[in-house]
Amino acid sequence: MATTLRSQKVALRKAMRGLLANLSTDEIQAQSHQITRTLLALPEFQQSKNVSCFLSMPAGEVDTAAVVSAIIASGKNLYVPKTTDKEHGIMDFFRIFGEDDLRALPRGLWGIREPEPEYMGTQRPTALSGSSEPLDLIVMPGVAFDRSLSRLGYGKGYYDRFLASYSAMLQGRQELRPRLVAVALREQILEAGQVPVGETDWKVDVIVGPDGIVS
Repeated sequence: MATTLRSQKVALRKAMRGLLANLSTDEIQAQSHQITRTLLALPEFQQSKNVSCFLSMPAGEVDTAAVVSAIIASGKNLYVPKTTDKEHGIMDFFRIFGEDDLRALPRGLWGIREPEPEYMGTQRPTALSGSSEPLDLIVMPGVAFDRSLSRLGYGKGYYDRFLASYSAMLQGRQELRPRLVAVALREQILEAGQVPVGETDWKVDVIVGPDGIVS
């Protein structure tokens, strides 16, 4: 059963990557613009204080540059993901202190910008360390999503492991988990039931695409 699920995921990732590779930069930017407008208008976003958003890869997914800038400009606290244990697929979310800090981030795995653990001589607040206020909203990437809110990640399990650990920590503190909002290009949103999922795969609460939301 596990082997079948794994092979289904591998096949869908391969198909989606081929599809996304054929999208022009102009098409991705046009869709990203519409997605950003819809995301910023969501009540979940407008009412949030502490927001995590991934920093997008150079190609093949929604461009989040305008989203992270809007988070900073609106006075919200921005957190971005960083791999903390590549061998075991572990990541945490680190606080970013403004546009200058954001622009100075070095590029790490897959050409994605990642923060150093320290900023101006002090440890950055992170989600899992409990050194920050709880996240209200996590803007999530993925390879594919479907209309039953299932998510296919990139195959390393980073988000699923983080969410399991973070939710357990929040539950112990009697605090609510953050809302999970996926952003997806039109080509990444499939019909309900088309994304294969297992017991440890987290669903999202909302999918924001260029044509509106799925919830």
